[in-house]
Amino acid sequence: MIRTESRNPNSTHIDKMTPAEMVQVMQQANREVAEAVELASPAVAAAIEAVSERMNKGGRLFYMGCGTSGRLGVLDASECPPTYGVSPDLVVGIIAGGDVALRRSQEGVEDDAEQGKKDLEAYGLNDLDTVMGISVAGNAAYVTGALSYAKEQGALTVGLTCNNDCGLTRIADISIVTDTGPEIVTGSTRMKAGTAHKMVLNMISTGVMIRMGRVRENYMIYIKPVNIKLKDRMIRMTSELARCSYEQAEQLLEANDWKIDEALKNQ
Repeated sequence: MIRTESRNPNSTHIDKMTPAEMVQVMQQANREVAEAVELASPAVAAAIEAVSERMNKGGRLFYMGCGTSGRLGVLDASECPPTYGVSPDLVVGIIAGGDVALRRSQEGVEDDAEQGKKDLEAYGLNDLDTVMGISVAGNAAYVTGALSYAKEQGALTVGLTCNNDCGLTRIADISIVTDTGPEIVTGSTRMKAGTAHKMVLNMISTGVMIRMGRVRENYMIYIKPVNIKLKDRMIRMTSELARCSYEQAEQLLEANDWKIDEALKNQ
């Protein structure tokens, strides 16, 4: 039995616990998540380096997953354009069952390897692209089918899973294994496993965008002035980076079409 499907001895009688006791057990599990991600950090760093190298040459990053894994991939991809000002075609999240599966579970589709391949075919993969398969158990046919197809096209393949020696680790060029072990509620991998994978996806997309020059110091300088909060943030960032007053920064941005990088060049 794979570890993410086994029973957690710390929560065998969680149905008899008080809310305070439940929280303590779950919080201990959360600490285990951070430890699992720490152990996987060398592989995460390797993925950041490999993906950014290809993306700087024109490649794209695709996340493929089912259920919770697919939703996490779509979430991470959808946050790249507003955070880093990149095209929505640069980081793409694909979930088994399509967008309807973001809200309503489509459990059976994870067993369809051919559909995983078909969903990628529409994007015209090339050898600069990266496909990251996300599967807690590591054996979802939809994901392994997509990764196998990606490999045939010469794309870099990355597997993100919580179990060693699984379908993903046997296919992927880079394997990221966050061994979070048994869940508090047996098999409910939206908990420890899902939290670990959210952390890893955050690190990968953030690291890649930094390597692509989308961050100056620790500021995301390619955000858009689409609301009051973001306009204020852009002014404060420009003020700090240009070492000028808030008012001068606002004038700089207005004179440069609210583009921080242009404002800094033309200060």
